[in-house]
Amino acid sequence: MAASIVAALFGLSILFLFYLRQKPSLPLPPGPKGKPIIGNLADLPPPNTPEWKHWLEFQDRYGPINSITILGQTIIVLHDARMVVDLLEKRSSIYSSRPRLVFAGEMIGWNDVLALQPSNGRFRAYRKAVHQVLGTKSLVEKFNPLQEREARRFLQRLLDDPVDLVQHLRSEAGAIILKIAYGYTVKTDGHDPLVKMANDAMESFSTAGSPGMWMVDTIPALKYLPTWFPFAKFQRLGRIWRTQLLTAMETPYRMVRKQMADGTHSPSYLSALLEKPLTEEDEHIAQWTAGSLFTGGADTTVSTLITFFLAMALNPDVQTKAQEELDRVLGPYTLPCAADRPKLPYINAIVKESLRWYPVAPMGLPHLCTKEDEYQGYRIPKGAIVMQNIWSITHNPTTYSSPETFNPDRFLGATPDPDPADVVFGFGRRICPGRVLADSSIFVTVAMALAVLKIQPGAGEGKEMGGKKLEVDFSPGVVSHPVLPRGGVRVVARSKRHEEVVGGR
Repeated sequence: MAASIVAALFGLSILFLFYLRQKPSLPLPPGPKGKPIIGNLADLPPPNTPEWKHWLEFQDRYGPINSITILGQTIIVLHDARMVVDLLEKRSSIYSSRPRLVFAGEMIGWNDVLALQPSNGRFRAYRKAVHQVLGTKSLVEKFNPLQEREARRFLQRLLDDPVDLVQHLRSEAGAIILKIAYGYTVKTDGHDPLVKMANDAMESFSTAGSPGMWMVDTIPALKYLPTWFPFAKFQRLGRIWRTQLLTAMETPYRMVRKQMADGTHSPSYLSALLEKPLTEEDEHIAQWTAGSLFTGGADTTVSTLITFFLAMALNPDVQTKAQEELDRVLGPYTLPCAADRPKLPYINAIVKESLRWYPVAPMGLPHLCTKEDEYQGYRIPKGAIVMQNIWSITHNPTTYSSPETFNPDRFLGATPDPDPADVVFGFGRRICPGRVLADSSIFVTVAMALAVLKIQPGAGEGKEMGGKKLEVDFSPGVVSHPVLPRGGVRVVARSKRHEEVVGGR
């Protein structure tokens, strides 16, 4: 009897010691107190609210690092550049994976694109394939003639039809990336079916990929609900968006396959990969890396360029100063090219300020912590989702004075502000592989547009502006766009001779 009691006490002691070892000795980063079972479910961003605005309130209340927990899943939000670098770059070995996104990733199919790959062998193979085409400045320079040609075509379409600015920008971005990825030439009228496929798919992803927006991401078992179930709208949306994504991925892939069989293809990223003997895995990598370039490249630069046009319409003094530099350095009736960039510091500063003033992905994409960690006295659990508030970083008043003001001068002089390109394209091993191409394309379009256009606030088309002053507003989602009313920005040639320059006369 006594022996049994001793044995029982010994067992309880072991369990108690095990419990003490398992019990976290450090607190999670500060955040709102959760409710029983559901935790901080009510603290997620409300529908149709820009996520960065919601999380910014947490920074105001709890400081530069916050956390919430929902049904056992911890989400940590970083608002400070140094913290982001400390974790996502200096400790990239444990912060470079992606969390499980049931809705966007598994149900729709975005798991197969480069951006959502977990940190594994396939991810490294994806990165290697893309790096061989877009990984360095010298590799991207061979696409300068393509970017310059499409920028000129964009200007011509814009002068012919000044109202449809956003569509013209989408056509330009789509034309560049489709030529690189698939050797495809878009339709000259600017309304191309492949460009539309990419834009539709990315618009869906921007909504589907927002962390915390879909309950199925928190409770994965919900993905087995039948489509007729009263609360299964996400199931029906998922099926529509999956078809949309697979169509965008498979249509150009099959097109290149057929052209190669017929001997009619143009050289491209995909055709170069398909010319070699491929395993099934190689073929998967070829199709989905090309598709990743296609969908990402056709949308993200568009957001920055819309921001640029909006900023010019609201800041005529900046536009005047830029045109003075162009006229002085290149001549008053000269279209700039990529090679002119070192001679145009103010134009380059406008590009940087466009990236900073409203970053294209204000919350970036979420990272996954794959190993228990500690930072500044806080516990970061294994499996925690870590997000970076890029908007907060690029609007930190201690880094960028008067951050709400569009001011390219902040990047000039003896002590320029930090380059936002170091932030807006991501961090560590998850940095955007197409960032060099995107930056180059944005510069060429910005420089050419300023050389020949006068950009002003417009009256809008129909009742879309209602006589109101042009305002700055942005859409929610992973990839955010300025909400620009059709006709909200008025664009005309600086003169008849400038218009003739666009046409090559």
